[in-house]
Amino acid sequence: MTQPLIGVSTYLEQASWGVWRLPAALLPAGYPRLVQSSGGLAAMLPPDEPGRAAATVARLDGLVVAGGPDVEPVRYGAEPGPRTGPPARERDAWELALIRAALDSGTPLLGICRGMQLLNVALGGTLVQHLDGHVEAVGVFGRHPVTPVAGTLYASLVPEESSVPTYHHQSVDRLGDGLVVSAHAHDGTVEAVELPDPAWVLGVQWHPEMADDTRVMAGLVRAAS
Repeated sequence: MTQPLIGVSTYLEQASWGVWRLPAALLPAGYPRLVQSSGGLAAMLPPDEPGRAAATVARLDGLVVAGGPDVEPVRYGAEPGPRTGPPARERDAWELALIRAALDSGTPLLGICRGMQLLNVALGGTLVQHLDGHVEAVGVFGRHPVTPVAGTLYASLVPEESSVPTYHHQSVDRLGDGLVVSAHAHDGTVEAVELPDPAWVLGVQWHPEMADDTRVMAGLVRAAS
C-alpha cells in the first residue's frame, strides 16, 4: 500500500545551528516521527503565500497544523489580553488558508494545540486568551487526563480516559460553526473538537507528538490512505 503524504505546518523563526544564525523553517522532530511511526510520509509546509494553500493541499493526502504561538486575537474579533503572546501573522495567514483549503477539498485534517485553536477560529469560533493549570513550567510539558465524549471520532480512536502531554495557556471559548466537542479535561477545558461525518477533521489541545500513543495520528493516516 502506498504511504500517504502528510503535510505538517512549521514555525518560521530565527535559529542557530553550527556556525549559522539565520531565519529557518522549524518543526520539532516529534511531529515527523509521529507521522512516520503511524505509517505516513511527512512533508514540512513552511509559511507561504496564502493564495498557494489550495494548490499545496491538493498535493497532500492529509494535513497536520502544528502547535506554536498564540493566534492573533484580531483573527477572532478580540483585543489582545495582557498574557497573550506576540503575533505570528505569517503563520496565522498561511495556516488559516491551509485549513480552509483542507475543509473545501475534504482532505483529512488534524490540528494540534495551536492547530486546534486555528481550526476553531477558521470556523468562526473564539478563544480564551489565558487559563492556568495546563503548563507545568516554562519549556516543560505537563500531563493531565482527558475524557472522550462517547460517539465521537476521537472516542472511536481513544475510547478510554487517557493522560496526555500538555503545554498551552489558551483554549476554545465559543465553538466554531459545525464543530462538536469530543474530549474534556477534568476542569472542563475543551480538549478536542471535530466535524461530524463525512469529514475527517479533528483538533486536539494536547501534544501527541510528545508521547508514544500513535492512535490519533494513525487515524489521520488511515483516513488519508
